[in-house]
Amino acid sequence: MERLQVELEAPGFGRHGTVVRYGHWGRPVLVFPSEQGRAWDYENNGMVDAVRDLVDGGRVKLYCVDSFDEVTWSDRSLPLEERARRHRAYEAWVTGAVAAFVGHDSPGATDAVVTGCSMGAYHALQLALTRADLFPQAICLSGSYDPSAWHAWGERGEHAYFTNPTDYVPRLHGDHLAWLQRRLHVVLVVGEGAWETHPTRSLPSTRHLAAALAERGISHDLDVWGHDSAHDWDWWQRQLAHHLPRFC
Repeated sequence: MERLQVELEAPGFGRHGTVVRYGHWGRPVLVFPSEQGRAWDYENNGMVDAVRDLVDGGRVKLYCVDSFDEVTWSDRSLPLEERARRHRAYEAWVTGAVAAFVGHDSPGATDAVVTGCSMGAYHALQLALTRADLFPQAICLSGSYDPSAWHAWGERGEHAYFTNPTDYVPRLHGDHLAWLQRRLHVVLVVGEGAWETHPTRSLPSTRHLAAALAERGISHDLDVWGHDSAHDWDWWQRQLAHHLPRFC
């Protein structure tokens, strides 16, 4: 399997972020790691092997990126609004430097899929909702979609609102909503087993978000796995292998 690692400048943070690409041809798939994860975590936790047939068969190219969670959502010393502001700077790196690299590396490819597990699922959904022009398909595994519930403190301003799908999805309207209704499809996957309700709150958060998407008429699938399905890599491997072939 072809593998390439690159470092891309992230000016808002005074650092570089890593992108690891797997595959030689196919639909681009942008991958976010779990909380505070690195670009190589997907491979190290068996996720690349779970869809190796798609990669080796030229159906997908995986682009796995670093998270900057340690200086955004996971930095509990910061008030919520500052965490959200920094997250938007991270999104600017993804939609700028990373998207440019993907476009150069996969010229003429179809629109990209975006995916992630746990906090990576939040990143995938948030990016799809705000940049469906780049990422019109999201596959979100065991996500929690309300950053205000992540040990948040301090005032909530504009940055916190526009980075919280639980806040803004129920209020989507007008041209942007109509565009998302035409353009976007979201797959929300979650289990009913260990750690999906406590402490992650992935199960109730996913169900709540699915209801909000349904109320706004945004195309989505809600796939709830059983009580044996845990908030863990073994299950995410199976879930990705089940859903990704539908879109490539």
